[in-house]
Amino acid sequence: MALQPVIRRSVPEEVFEQIATDVLSGEMQPGEALPSERRLAEVFGVSRPAVREALKRLSAASLVEVRQGGVTTVRDFRRHAGLDLLPQLLFRDGELDLAVFRSVLDARLRIGPKVAELAAERHGPELAESIEESLRTLETEEDPVEWHGVTLTFWDHVVDSSGSIVFRLMYNAFRAAYEPALAALATAMPTEIKRPDAYRKLADAICAGDAAGAKKAAHDLLELANTTMIAVLDRRGKRR
Repeated sequence: MALQPVIRRSVPEEVFEQIATDVLSGEMQPGEALPSERRLAEVFGVSRPAVREALKRLSAASLVEVRQGGVTTVRDFRRHAGLDLLPQLLFRDGELDLAVFRSVLDARLRIGPKVAELAAERHGPELAESIEESLRTLETEEDPVEWHGVTLTFWDHVVDSSGSIVFRLMYNAFRAAYEPALAALATAMPTEIKRPDAYRKLADAICAGDAAGAKKAAHDLLELANTTMIAVLDRRGKRR
């Protein structure tokens, strides 16, 4: 693994980032042993406590395993890591990983309609008021980045109304990964993707308790958004 000296010596963050990048890229394979703590400190040019803290973070992220005797080995993150790793996977060396982003889009197309269906079945009376504010903003907001940010707030309300803590935690992870990608892509989105009428149709179905209608409206809305985003990704890929 090609380690680089850490210029900013104040935090173990950069040690974590460099090792995580090598693990996620496959440069370091599962089962491979990392250099000793002392050797890592020498290579990075940082203190051993900084290395130790970085290794703790790597272990918490299921990227490495500290075994008896102090030997640290790479774990197979595909089998052991959780959704909190998505932001790390989505951006590599400052570039959006298109394959991972497509995977995020694919997952939300499958999950979003079910969340909307549950929200229609379980929502409380407070949903209509909270979701109406998002709808009004969607109808007037001109800035593309801000507009897409409001769509995430809209889905915040829907996910909360689904009554599922599992979907809530999944959404948190998706949003943490998705927001930076939106900032990179939103300005390239065509104006056709801004369909406040589609969001209102979804909101009306949820608030009316129409589970089947909410499920279909969510699928139609997300399918349109995904198709548009994938077209943008394809154009970006061809320019490279």
